[in-house]
Amino acid sequence: MRQIDMQTWHRREHFKVFNAFDYPHFSLCANVDLTAFNPFVKQRGISFTVAIIFVLARAANAIPEFRYRIRAGKVVEHEIVHPSATILTDDDLFSFCTFDYIANFSEFAAKAAERIAYVKEDPTLKDGLEQDDLLYMTAIPWVSFTSFMHPLHLHPVDSVPRFAWGKFFEEGEFLKMPLSVQGHHALMDGLHVGIFFAEVQGYLHHPDSVLGEA
Repeated sequence: MRQIDMQTWHRREHFKVFNAFDYPHFSLCANVDLTAFNPFVKQRGISFTVAIIFVLARAANAIPEFRYRIRAGKVVEHEIVHPSATILTDDDLFSFCTFDYIANFSEFAAKAAERIAYVKEDPTLKDGLEQDDLLYMTAIPWVSFTSFMHPLHLHPVDSVPRFAWGKFFEEGEFLKMPLSVQGHHALMDGLHVGIFFAEVQGYLHHPDSVLGEA
């Protein structure tokens, strides 16, 4: 982790303006194409949830703006940020579940499966709450939503990016899924979210490049 030099940072004016807003967060939702990705994970018996968490985390880690966090009015950049997702439990409630991001999918998936099994047996709403080197994620598989907004604290500032994906739907010959990205405007702009979507879609078009070949 490193602290950003606010005197030389190219975003210093944007940070100053948007960090003063009462509600500085923005959310962007778009459909991503799963036509190649979904058959790939099905044929290999891979958990879709684990796979999409990995894809989103990998894309976010590749973009510095998704690794910036605000601490006491200053900005830090984490070397690695880790996904923290909601996992549905047997009583129709959910548990928080934080995963260690590992660049190798096979290793990540094995540890993720263990972590999911653990939180299903011992659900918690405290997992990872003391950290800010996270990426908050949730699935809404019952609705092909067109917008989404996560709850968050404003005081103290919460600058962790948030992601949500929804119900699959068919559009002609394509299988698609809504994906929402929410970020703090003092740290990122629509440009960076656009780069993120492009990165994610590249992985979804070529799942072997990110999840490994058969």
